[in-house]
Amino acid sequence: MKRWAIWAICLIMGVNFGVLLYLQLKYARTMITLRREQFNEGVFRSLDAASRDLERDETMAYLREVVSLYGDSLDAHSSAYGKNMTATGMMSFQRRIRNAYVYEKGVLDEVILRVLYAASENGFEQRLSTELMEQTIMRALADNGINMSFHYRVFNSEGREVCRCSDYDSRGEEYSYTQTLFRNDPTGKMGVVTIHFPSLNKYIFEVADMIYLALLFTLFLFVTFLVTVYLVVKQKKVSELKNDFISNMTHEFKTPISTISMAAQMMADTNLHKSSDTYERLGGVIYGETKRLSYQVEKVLQMSLYDGGNIALKFQTLDANELIDSVVQTFNIKVVQNGGRIDTRLDALNPKINVDEMHFTNIIFNLMDNAVKYKREDEPLYLEVATWNDMEHLHIQVRDNGIGIHKEDLKRIFDKFYRVHTGNTHNVKGFGLGLAYVHKMVSLLNGTIKATSEFGKGTTFMITLPLDKSDSKQN
Repeated sequence: MKRWAIWAICLIMGVNFGVLLYLQLKYARTMITLRREQFNEGVFRSLDAASRDLERDETMAYLREVVSLYGDSLDAHSSAYGKNMTATGMMSFQRRIRNAYVYEKGVLDEVILRVLYAASENGFEQRLSTELMEQTIMRALADNGINMSFHYRVFNSEGREVCRCSDYDSRGEEYSYTQTLFRNDPTGKMGVVTIHFPSLNKYIFEVADMIYLALLFTLFLFVTFLVTVYLVVKQKKVSELKNDFISNMTHEFKTPISTISMAAQMMADTNLHKSSDTYERLGGVIYGETKRLSYQVEKVLQMSLYDGGNIALKFQTLDANELIDSVVQTFNIKVVQNGGRIDTRLDALNPKINVDEMHFTNIIFNLMDNAVKYKREDEPLYLEVATWNDMEHLHIQVRDNGIGIHKEDLKRIFDKFYRVHTGNTHNVKGFGLGLAYVHKMVSLLNGTIKATSEFGKGTTFMITLPLDKSDSKQN
């Protein structure tokens, strides 16, 4: 699949997930808003009903008291009046009763108000009790389907608190409901009750629990999708790198094989006159190319063994300055042939490290070989190898004046199969295993390696290894 197709699929899926998440969030917010509005309406209805119930109960209590005081005398008067009442008198009494029902509404309202005012002669504090208030509010809330714990406070017309529930808790007080008490009384005899619900938020948001669960699963799917895309892209890059590796490996093997084949044909051709010097040169060519092939195969095998966890290191205490100087002396011939030079500054006063000799020398060789491969065409190669100490470590620096590395490539130069110039379009060939091998071996030797570079000005590799704490150590 082409890269643009992968990104197109990612874009489409990303938009779809984004829209789905937006719709779920919007639906959740709508459900929460409706739930809160319904709850608010139910509470306001309940408080209004509780206020009317308090006023009605007080009025009824007053009327029962009046009836109990004057009921006996009214019954006696009615009995005496009934004994002496004639038929004409009865008709006259009924007429007066009927006329009483058609009085003007203003007269009736005045009578009602007089009764209410008479019922509220006591002070506001004496007209309420904590038990009565709580029972009235609870009953009104239950009638509207609200069965939640609540807390309330009652204030008089002057704003002074008159009473509160016995287990009052201020949690949730920031979202309170208010209702006027005894609304038909004079202003001075009115009061206010405030009520709040500590578990209101839990009640409101529980309606969206399933939506949030669906939202969580959607996010999980989105993350899974991103991880899948990342793995696909990464696998595509690995596939491209492996294809590049196979292409370069074919080239690296083809050249020495062709050279060996040509030399062998010359040796087998009976028509050509061959002296002992000719045989010696042809044998040297075959030996050199065979050694080159063995070296390339060894690099591949080393990486294979490392990936399989089968690599075995032989640790021993060695002098890093001596090892590095030996590699430099061997490599100096190749540098001189390319018109360059090597400077060494082996200033480490304590060069003793515990490493595998073969792999350590391979590390230094690979870094210098890398400098030769990527030298500049317009300037002679300059290579510097230096060592120095701190209290705990040995530092090794390999610096060149080559073509350098771009910043975007620098972070990937230690990746297996990765090469700055891929394919056969560049004059520098290889498997992309050299620096990957260096990085892995340095890690196995308990060290670290860093690279800094400026394109067009060269590259510097810095290796840090722990100093050996004993005279000899085998692993």
